[in-house]
Amino acid sequence: MPGGRLDATDRRILAELQARGDLPNAELARRVGLSPAPCLRRVRALEEAGFLTGCHAVLDAGRLGYGVQVFAQVRLKSQAEADLRAFEALAQGWPLVRECHMLNGEVDFLLRCVAPDLPSFQRFLTESLTPAPNVASVRTSLVIRSAKEAPLVPL
Repeated sequence: MPGGRLDATDRRILAELQARGDLPNAELARRVGLSPAPCLRRVRALEEAGFLTGCHAVLDAGRLGYGVQVFAQVRLKSQAEADLRAFEALAQGWPLVRECHMLNGEVDFLLRCVAPDLPSFQRFLTESLTPAPNVASVRTSLVIRSAKEAPLVPL
């Protein structure tokens, strides 16, 4: 991976790890056609270059008691950089907020939230999100059903 360019083997390594991040190095090496030592060197180089930023298990939120998913569109009173960063810092500290994306257009942030039930989300909405500093308005949409959830990057 000289100069940060990915070759076909690097892409195969990333695809395998993305599909199953707990693969032992020997199995990963076998799947991508390398011996274990060069495979491990490539994985470490991909990590150091920032292509791999961690391995996580994908959990089923509903089975774990988080049966409610809501998207919240947040408009701020001020879009000064310090105010945007302050809101992002708040979002980092809210456990029900699983994703926070800054957008352009009429909405400043899109939050993906999970909660055990509607009263729990309502408490978060009325006690934390809506009264947060610099929040001008919040519009929410309750997820009825998800047809596709693909946290993976197409490789």
